[in-house]
Formats: sequence, C-alpha cells, structure tokens
Amino acid sequence: MYGYAKLMAELTLQAYCREWGMKAASCRYFTVYGERGKENHAVTAMIARAFVKQDPFIVWGNGQQVRNWTYVGDIVSGTILAAERIDDGTAVNLGTMERTRVIDAVHEVMQYTGHEAAIELHPEMPTGPMNRVADNSLAKSLLGWEPEVRFVDGVRKMADWYFATHEVEEVRHTLDGGGLIERNVDAVGAGR
Repeated sequence: MYGYAKLMAELTLQAYCREWGMKAASCRYFTVYGERGKENHAVTAMIARAFVKQDPFIVWGNGQQVRNWTYVGDIVSGTILAAERIDDGTAVNLGTMERTRVIDAVHEVMQYTGHEAAIELHPEMPTGPMNRVADNSLAKSLLGWEPEVRFVDGVRKMADWYFATHEVEEVRHTLDGGGLIERNVDAVGAGR
C-alpha cells in the first residue's frame, strides 16, 4: 500500500503538469542520513548507541541486509537540480548506488567512534527487505547528478557532528524514552 500511495501521488503530479501547466519534479529519496538526523533512523541510531556506549550493541536481522544510505548534502544538491531541470513531474531516484551491509555500517560506526562492544544479532526481528539500493541512472541522465559523499565519509562527518552537539544523558533518555534501546526500532536492523 505504501508504494502504491507514492506511485499515485507521482501520477497525480504528472497529470497536474499536463492538464494545468503546472511545473514540478518528483524526487525519490533513498535512506537519507546526515547531521540533524533523529535517533529513530538507522545511521543516527547507530551513532547514538555508540555515543552512549551501548553494550551489547543490538542489530536486528543477521546484519547482511544491504542498504544505500545517502548523505543529506547529496540529496539537497539533487533536489535543487531536479527543481531547476525538470518541469513535467518526472520522478527521479536520488540515492547512492553504493551498497552497504548493515553489519558493515555498524562496524564502521563502532570503529570510528572507538566504541568496543559485543554485537548481538537478532535474526528473529523484522528487517525490511534484504536489499534496497537505488538506480540513479535517470537522475544522472536528466540532471547530471551523482552522489559525491561515500558512506564512510558521510557517517564520519555525522558522527563528529553528533558527538560535538549532544549530551550523553539526554541521548540515553531519548533512546530509553523511545524504547530504542530495548525495542531497537528499525534502528540498526531494517536500516531505513
């Protein structure tokens, strides 16, 4: 139902463009992360867990799920280009084609932040699709756009920002209050 709702919105937008002369573009964002992200999203949750030194570090699924986390700065540049160059409601995927396994993202966050903990896999928990990666060839063709920030570089920038702007007890409260430590809300597993 979620996918159909998005498709219907895109088709409605294209109809408005044809019938009313409206100018528009539709951007499909793929697993965006970056500074100012909230702890209910995967990369931010990973960084928050390292920040409060969660041990064991809980990962939903077997860690083999593949995602294409896309840095927010790349999303912004793609969105601006779409607004400047598309006027008929065409939808473009804005996402990296870089494939990152959840377990590799966890290892990168832990290594970069210096957090040493046991990783506890929970394969019985929901994980979302095993493979979610964008095909950004249309954005490249129409906009000349490709992401510039590799996952390893973006996650390090985000971790630096997070550690510089947050307090341990506040983050712990956020994680506990939202049940993110106990329930793991998609945070590390499904990786949305």
